[in-house]
Amino acid sequence: MNIQSFDPVQYKAGQRQLWDSLAAGWEKWWPAQEQALQCVSDHLVGLAEIRPGDQVLDIGTGVGEPAITASLRAGPAGHVLATDLSPQMLLIAQKRAKELNIQNLEFRAMDAEAMDFPASTFNAILCRFSLMFLTDLAAVLVTIRLLLAPGGKFAASVWDVAPKNPLFSLAYGLAQKMFQLPPPTAGTPTIFDLAEGILEQALLKAGFTNVHAESLSSTSELPSAEMLMQFLRDVNAPLVGMLAAQPAQRQAEYWQAFIGAMQEYTRADGSIRIPGMAICAVGQR
Repeated sequence: MNIQSFDPVQYKAGQRQLWDSLAAGWEKWWPAQEQALQCVSDHLVGLAEIRPGDQVLDIGTGVGEPAITASLRAGPAGHVLATDLSPQMLLIAQKRAKELNIQNLEFRAMDAEAMDFPASTFNAILCRFSLMFLTDLAAVLVTIRLLLAPGGKFAASVWDVAPKNPLFSLAYGLAQKMFQLPPPTAGTPTIFDLAEGILEQALLKAGFTNVHAESLSSTSELPSAEMLMQFLRDVNAPLVGMLAAQPAQRQAEYWQAFIGAMQEYTRADGSIRIPGMAICAVGQR
């Protein structure tokens, strides 16, 4: 029997291509996305104790968060370097920073698993909802710790378990059921991999001290289930990847079923309000 094995190089190339293809969607939905997730950016910046004048690294910034929030806290005397695997996502981030006239923020396309900065470069390092996509988390966390100045802090957010994030778990579960998708190849990262204390244990193993984690709720709100459907089609890379091989008719059937499943979270005026739960963890060098 031919058992397929996980290929991290192929996986990363696919991730870069997928996120690049969704950059325009992230630009379109920036306001709705940040309405739900600005609380996470604020919390991470607080956990990292970013101060005016700090040198900050944001890993996997996407279209610019929490880098933009951190740059405001670091102030003119500080500097934030924001990296991402997707050059197209960074173009959107640069546009946002320019619109906000932020001068202390730099963007650089970079694989988080190939960072080569000098040791002790940063006072704080952030990562919002990107650790789950890494193929060698343990090695990256060791590198992150070394990149921090002594006493510096690393703050990261990941998604909590599937039942606490019904938008994602419902969308992914429905796709798996409708299309009878096989489970991911062993070793393939998924967005719920770092819940249930796994991230905290990984931080401790990498040598971080004063490690702790906190739950943080967020709520996604959109005027209708149809708009929520369009939002997911435009920005949710894991789901887009799951549906990509399906014929157009089957995809249409999926989205109709998804809209039906959203009735539980639909209010009297037709708007959608659906809860989510993040885990924010911090560790110190």
